Amino acid sequence: MLRLNEEFYNPAKHLLRNKKKLMGAWLQMASPFAAEIFAKAGVDVLMIDMEHGPNDILSLMDQLRALGRFDGIPIVRAPWNDMVAVKRILDAGAYGVLIPYVNTQEEARSAVAACKYPPLGVRGVAPSPRAPGWNMNSMNYLARANDEILVMTAVETLEAVEHIEEILQVEGLDGVFIGPMDLATSMGHFCDPSHEEVQAAIQRVEEATLKSDKFLASVAGGMDAAKEKFERGYSLVIPFADGGTLGAAAKRNVELFQAMFPER
Repeated sequence: MLRLNEEFYNPAKHLLRNKKKLMGAWLQMASPFAAEIFAKAGVDVLMIDMEHGPNDILSLMDQLRALGRFDGIPIVRAPWNDMVAVKRILDAGAYGVLIPYVNTQEEARSAVAACKYPPLGVRGVAPSPRAPGWNMNSMNYLARANDEILVMTAVETLEAVEHIEEILQVEGLDGVFIGPMDLATSMGHFCDPSHEEVQAAIQRVEEATLKSDKFLASVAGGMDAAKEKFERGYSLVIPFADGGTLGAAAKRNVELFQAMFPER
């Protein structure tokens, strides 16, 4: 949260606008402790998941407070392209949003509008929530929010792929996020983004985005896969998550124990 008289500034948005490389992590456990651990580790972007994770506004605010003394930038995956949900997320203090399942230029315009105060959008103006500092730092936030809030939409269907050039023309949209599993499944290749048809669709989105002024983002199945995507021109890649990291560590230790004492 902004300190008294501090100017609202979103370093992640400006770095991504210049197509610098940032690493992200999912926060899907609704845990402020996991949020604090990942932020202390130095993750650039903390992606709090309100689409698939069990987060609500109160758990979101707990995590935002946990992130407050670290440099990691909180972005929230919204539950849907819904102006009320987006308004509450931003008023809670998120520095940006990832809007899922955006398939057309008009849907992308609606996503952007939900994040912008008039006259650029339809976000309701209130100086009293957490983001403007409980009315103690309101104008430093309100005057700069339209410029500093990051807006990203997800490409998760073949329809979105077919409209990618039009989506990328939307003013105020900062980047697009390829969701490979949803895209593959929507194309009839259940959970198989390696299928050649899916790869061709992903390549179309990559090529169009890299030629535009928008940044390109996605997930990866680990750091080696993330490196490969960064080398292809992606600016934001999310290669791990709080629950997945904890689960993998627990499973690895159980397997080591069982190997040490097979006859226990």
